[in-house]
Amino acid sequence: MTTEDYKKISDTLPKQPGVYRFRDKDEEILYVGKAKNLKNRLASYFGEKKHQAYKTRVLVKNADHFDYTIVDTENDALLLENTLIKKFQPRYNVMLKDGKSYAYICIKNERFPRVFFTRRVYKDGSTYLGPYTSKFRANEIFELIKQLFPLRTCKFNLSEENINAGKFKVCLEYHIKNCLGPCENHEEEESYNKKITQIKNILKGKFKPVKDYIKQEMQIHADNLEFEMAEQYREKLSYFENFHSKSTVVSATISDVDVFTIHDYEDSAYVNYLKVVNGMLINTDTLELKKNLNTEHADLLRYAIPHIRTKFNSIAPEVVLPFNVEGLEDDIKITVPQRAEKKKLLELSNKNITYFILQLKKQALNKIKKQTSAERILKTMKEDLQMDVVPFHIECFDNSNIQGTNPVASCVVFKNAKPSKKDYRKFNIKTVEGPDDFASMEEVVRRRYTRLKNENQDLPQLVIIDGGKGQLSSAYKIMKELGLEKKITLIGIAKRLEEIYFPEDSIPLYINKKSESLKVIQMARNEAHRFAINFHRDQRSKNFIGSQLTEIKGIGKKTADTLLKAFGSVTKIKEAADEELLTHVSAGIIKKLRDGLS
Repeated sequence: MTTEDYKKISDTLPKQPGVYRFRDKDEEILYVGKAKNLKNRLASYFGEKKHQAYKTRVLVKNADHFDYTIVDTENDALLLENTLIKKFQPRYNVMLKDGKSYAYICIKNERFPRVFFTRRVYKDGSTYLGPYTSKFRANEIFELIKQLFPLRTCKFNLSEENINAGKFKVCLEYHIKNCLGPCENHEEEESYNKKITQIKNILKGKFKPVKDYIKQEMQIHADNLEFEMAEQYREKLSYFENFHSKSTVVSATISDVDVFTIHDYEDSAYVNYLKVVNGMLINTDTLELKKNLNTEHADLLRYAIPHIRTKFNSIAPEVVLPFNVEGLEDDIKITVPQRAEKKKLLELSNKNITYFILQLKKQALNKIKKQTSAERILKTMKEDLQMDVVPFHIECFDNSNIQGTNPVASCVVFKNAKPSKKDYRKFNIKTVEGPDDFASMEEVVRRRYTRLKNENQDLPQLVIIDGGKGQLSSAYKIMKELGLEKKITLIGIAKRLEEIYFPEDSIPLYINKKSESLKVIQMARNEAHRFAINFHRDQRSKNFIGSQLTEIKGIGKKTADTLLKAFGSVTKIKEAADEELLTHVSAGIIKKLRDGLS
């Protein structure tokens, strides 16, 4: 979408709050944004391009049009933007990077419920607690449940009718005291469900009711003189207290809160989450967000918080944040602490995310060390040029002529950041008369990629044009004709300041002069220039030598070419015996040669 397209409709745009959507030709949504003033916000996309981020320029270039929805308040715009992003996942909006499958503990919706691990959540009325990001922590909790509360593990339908009919017999689990035998009515449903209630308390981090329940059961058995059973509950209480002492207690006064912090690393933002219940830290997670055009931390948190709370089934009434975030649910209390225990919670979350990013950096460093220098350079080039793929195959073009004489062009090929000389190609310009670099570039690019397409050969990921915007535009014109503009990244490099130009973009890219990727681009450019100059010099030499022969009366260009091809130079023709010359030309021609070259 161009600035001219925008100007045609700018007067009709409202100055009210709303949400706008950039779309491509196929009506696919590319980006969803919110605005306090729609007209002012949309105008910012079509101002001076040099003040825009590269990704913003690419968005506008790829967009065909935009539409918008007016709302009453800026808060309504925030909510609508969040809904549309979740629904359509536009390419240029923030992207959730959360492909991990975490474990849940399921309390099955059935009579005498089973309790077990699962990674799949079904809407079957069962209760799913989690997800648990730490497998060790999840196993610890599950082992605690098994030790405290014997439960059935069989999949039988323990309906009242089936049990009364005597359809089931107790199994080994009953005999080794892991199950109390509800299948044969050895355990009542009410007693079983009391255990399920306490298991839910454990999974929700509510440990005090569990402790009270175990004490109560111990006292009941002691009062009934059932000392063996009372001793078993005393051992369970000891086991539970030992587990409880190892749990992370972060506050004696804070009840249920969710804590969030956010940090940037490269092109992503990372949101750390701490779930605190009854003053105890019971779950943590770190979510990656691919930023794209969204860079404001408030916008990113506004998108991440509902996602994380839904994922962990959190109904905490309060969230602790490093700064205020508007547009969250109305019934959530937002706290930005300055001191005391909630401030320490925020610092704990910050420490977690700092170490998480430090680990990412170490992993990236180890990965770089394992890479070859070529892989490292090419991946840097991919990032520098904002490419979608790594440019393992690069081609570079250059023209050469002197005042239009002997116009030629060269194509050099780099594979894995190194010259592949067997793939170099020379071109004599056939259809252009006079010194026209633009038309010459069109000819060689058309010839090169028409042939590669027709022969189903591999296309390069990157094509470099030695020259400024004029030669680049000529090459891009042909790429579009051949339908390759989206398959191949095309750039031009200008010699004076080593500026990198992209098609249809007047603002150059400046890569750090010490960058290894720029050095490879320069190497390809210099190699294409050298190859073109040498080819041009060879062509001029051949033409000069050929002109010496054609100046002899009676010897035409065809005869001169035949002799030069056979003997290589005028000197060797002069030195050749008549018998050697007779195999290529007639005796009359030989006489003219002797006279003309004497």
